[in-house]
Amino acid sequence: MTRAALDAAPRGLLPEGMTAAAIILAAGLGTRMRSSRPKVMHPLAGRPMIRHLLDACEARFGRIVAVVGPDMPELEAAVAPHGVAVQRERLGTAHAALRAMPQLGGYDGAVAVLYGDNPLVSEATLGRLLAARAEAELVLLAMRPADPGRYGRVVTAADGMVERIVEWADATEAERAVGLCNAGAVCAASGDLARWLAAVGNDNAKGEYYLTDVVALARAEGRRVRAVEAPEAELRGINSRAELAAAEATLQARLRAAAMEAGVTMLAPETVFLAHDTRFGQDVTLEPHVVFGPGVRVAEGALIRAFSHLEGCTVGREAVIGPYARLRPGTVIEARAHVGNFVELKATTLGEGAKANHLSYLGDASVGAGANIGAGTITCNYDGVSKHRTEIGEGAFIGSDTALVAPVRIGARALVGAGSVITANVPEDALAIARGRQTIYEGRGVKGKKGK
Repeated sequence: MTRAALDAAPRGLLPEGMTAAAIILAAGLGTRMRSSRPKVMHPLAGRPMIRHLLDACEARFGRIVAVVGPDMPELEAAVAPHGVAVQRERLGTAHAALRAMPQLGGYDGAVAVLYGDNPLVSEATLGRLLAARAEAELVLLAMRPADPGRYGRVVTAADGMVERIVEWADATEAERAVGLCNAGAVCAASGDLARWLAAVGNDNAKGEYYLTDVVALARAEGRRVRAVEAPEAELRGINSRAELAAAEATLQARLRAAAMEAGVTMLAPETVFLAHDTRFGQDVTLEPHVVFGPGVRVAEGALIRAFSHLEGCTVGREAVIGPYARLRPGTVIEARAHVGNFVELKATTLGEGAKANHLSYLGDASVGAGANIGAGTITCNYDGVSKHRTEIGEGAFIGSDTALVAPVRIGARALVGAGSVITANVPEDALAIARGRQTIYEGRGVKGKKGK
């Protein structure tokens, strides 16, 4: 099967006649993370890192089993609906993979063993891993890192096949000079892999069963072993907060490049942060220092100005957001609406052409088309127990520094005077003013205070 044929396969399916399964090792505690959560649950681009790997696997494998540690319900939920095997004793990577084999239920095709803390492996690389089985009984992933450091070295023969993997501590100077490094993942026929995993010993300093030992077992049987190379950025593992930050940078660069290729303008791409599911129409412009949380859709021609933060919201055609705006979950900004400086919206619909340009909070509200929200306006949506909604009709004008105490309805084309506290509904086309009457006391200004 060629790489092109694999790459052309529909997402979630394999080419006709091929079956494959994936085992994802995810039981690690991530002690170097200094965290109480499982390592693979740390987020990249707004979702757990293991979900990135699962997405790639779902495009290439018909069955997936994740190996988790005991008492990891959050992780089990994250990998659903895929199978789960529990490694109750953490005795090494080969032991973890062997725990998952019964979950495959007699699966007789290829089985790949991958690492949950290698979340950036691409669909294309997984496709090449599977395709390489046409040339070898065991295939592994390898890379050429800029700094090979203490990675295990992959030693190859003249024909390009793998002879052995040498750990850095055991390598000679000549072997340490080899640039090809082991990335850990392997792929083989189910029966072969199960046999090799069962034969792995633990005669080493840590007394653990290592997955990489299957290479020596395969070579001892005279089997062909091949390395498939992929970029370091894809295969680099995540074991610390610093490595998590490096993976985030790699993923952000990938997401930005895809957005710009699709027609998005970024004035300073390195300052824009996207979520895994951020979606843009054509001709969207992003000014510097914009952050997108999960669940954002931005329609064509919209402008997101500097230092804005968006999550769980929809922005309509040619809308203008920011600078310094915050759109929270449940917010819908319709076409050509404006959200300006230091304006926050939560669970609010801002109608077509409506404007909220300055220093306002609109929560649990609907604002009709063409309405104007004056500076400093707030919807008082929470009474300490429950949330309540505010409805503002089309073409209404809300004066500056107005408090709208929900539940309340402002009719279409109504005018609310500046500084009002509105506690009752305002009819269409009405003027509402709710503030104390101004009183003037002559001679009682600053000069009068000094005379006391």
